[in-house]
Amino acid sequence: MASLERFLEMLVVERGASPNTLDAYRRDLEDFGRFLRRRGGRPETADAGDVRDWLADLGERGFAATTVARRLSALRHYYRFLFLEGERHDDPTSRIDRPRTRRSLPRLLGPEEVAALIATAAKRPGPEGVRLLAMLELLYATGLRISELVGLERGALAPDLRALRVTGKGGRERLVPIGGRARAALRDWLAIRPERDARGRPLRWLFPSRGRSGHLTRQRVLQLLKELAVECGLDPARLSPHVLRHAFATHLLEGGADLRAVQTLLGHADIATTQIYTHLQTERLARVVTRHHPLARKARGERAAVRCSKTDPDREHPTTAEHEQPKEHR
Repeated sequence: MASLERFLEMLVVERGASPNTLDAYRRDLEDFGRFLRRRGGRPETADAGDVRDWLADLGERGFAATTVARRLSALRHYYRFLFLEGERHDDPTSRIDRPRTRRSLPRLLGPEEVAALIATAAKRPGPEGVRLLAMLELLYATGLRISELVGLERGALAPDLRALRVTGKGGRERLVPIGGRARAALRDWLAIRPERDARGRPLRWLFPSRGRSGHLTRQRVLQLLKELAVECGLDPARLSPHVLRHAFATHLLEGGADLRAVQTLLGHADIATTQIYTHLQTERLARVVTRHHPLARKARGERAAVRCSKTDPDREHPTTAEHEQPKEHR
């Protein structure tokens, strides 16, 4: 699909799309192309009916509503591009509603669980243990995305290690401060990190590897975290780099941080993305009120007294008149 390559090129040139974003767009649009070819069609001439049939096919294949919505979004951007380029005079996605999705709250780790993970990582021997602790401390101290972590260059660190220059989605740069514990872990890693590869060339990445990319992959970091969770006695399904990012944001807000500050640290373009953490805060505040408000305590005491009275054998039984009296007159 020549138009697909031009579309992807536009995303790089005009929007600074990352390789991961380009891969996602390519996969989604190539799936649409394969679906149409089975029907004897092609994306450049597809109509709204073709789009609806593809979305229905995705649902039949078991894709979640969130995935279907994301693929429809990719298709909208593609057809908007064709329209602006004059290759189409209409947009077949314009009248198709986005599938209803329910935004789920992120999985969370408590501060004690994160502390246990860090303590377990600190016991890992050798250079790999030092590297794992540095990555874990950095993820929790900065809220980096996993793609941002593995793509960090050595030069992104300030000389005093107090800040980190991060290039996030859309090529947007932000400066993220680094706490004392993470700085200490980074110093330990930098002291043993190899400076040159086997050919004597300087190593570019903060966490280099011998792989084709030159740095640790997202999959390898995820694997290391899962292994660490098992060692720590946590369910490995609960731990991922993104879960640590959620923990960073949630624990900051619980400590009194401003939502706008957290938005900046996370690199969210829209504050609405950051506001999901306010739902978590609302639930927590509701528990605090229930536990500590004097009227709530009084109500709990009254309910407890009622329960005790129902089980007290010395309490007098209701009279016959009480039993026979209609409920509305009691």
